[in-house]
Amino acid sequence: MTIPSGHPFFKMSGSGNDFIFFDARSDTGLTHEFATPEAVRRLCAPGTGIGADGVVFLQSDTYQAFRIRYFNRDGSLGELCGNASLCSVRLARELGIIGDGTCHFETDAGAMTGHFRDGRPEIDLPAVHDLRPETEFDRQLGEQRIGFANTGVPHLVILVDAVGNVDVVGRGRPLRMDQRLKHGANVNFVAASGAGPDEFLIRTYERGVEAETLACGTGAVASAALLHSWGLAGRVINLRTKSDRTLTVTLRKKADGHLWPTLSGEARVVYQGRTAEL
Repeated sequence: MTIPSGHPFFKMSGSGNDFIFFDARSDTGLTHEFATPEAVRRLCAPGTGIGADGVVFLQSDTYQAFRIRYFNRDGSLGELCGNASLCSVRLARELGIIGDGTCHFETDAGAMTGHFRDGRPEIDLPAVHDLRPETEFDRQLGEQRIGFANTGVPHLVILVDAVGNVDVVGRGRPLRMDQRLKHGANVNFVAASGAGPDEFLIRTYERGVEAETLACGTGAVASAALLHSWGLAGRVINLRTKSDRTLTVTLRKKADGHLWPTLSGEARVVYQGRTAEL
């Protein structure tokens, strides 16, 4: 197959997590042409395509300001992506769909609340659930703890002595595929940065991309929730990503006993372009 040419797109980066965004509000045919596994893989392919961790369609919605549909690099539909959601709030602001302040948008994981404050996007994510500070996974040398959390996406979080010593793919891929994880999981490696009590480093093996990504928003949230549950961090946690950008997670504990996170971080338009035949 070939990718239809002439369609405008936005290349966006959320702390190094990069995406191809299509404004599909007035061109509903875009989703029929591009929202197929083969088309997504061609678009995201490094070297031969535009290159990205995923493709996002920004669409109109009956009840919310807008809607997004997110596809992983391998063509699978993603329920939720934290950095793609941050980028969608930024793009909606650039396109005049929303203004400063608070907005609501729809995802395949349900309705979300976004904020645009002081030139920076934030998103309120669903409550962290299935939080397991301890798991049955065996630790390897240099690993201190392994926990699990679902932030709309399942995540393993491994507290390590130093993230620079981790073979993210070699260790992350077998865990991501482990049969004990019903839907698989992203695998995050975290360590104290030495810069302060709530400052950490993070690296992530991401399912659907099947490689290490430069950042993972929902992974930062899962890591923050587990670091807090382990007694190693407070309610506002900064996680410096592989791209050297920082994702900030703020945790609120409500009457239901769950942790409700807000994620903020970089989200910017890198460039605009038009598709050519791929």
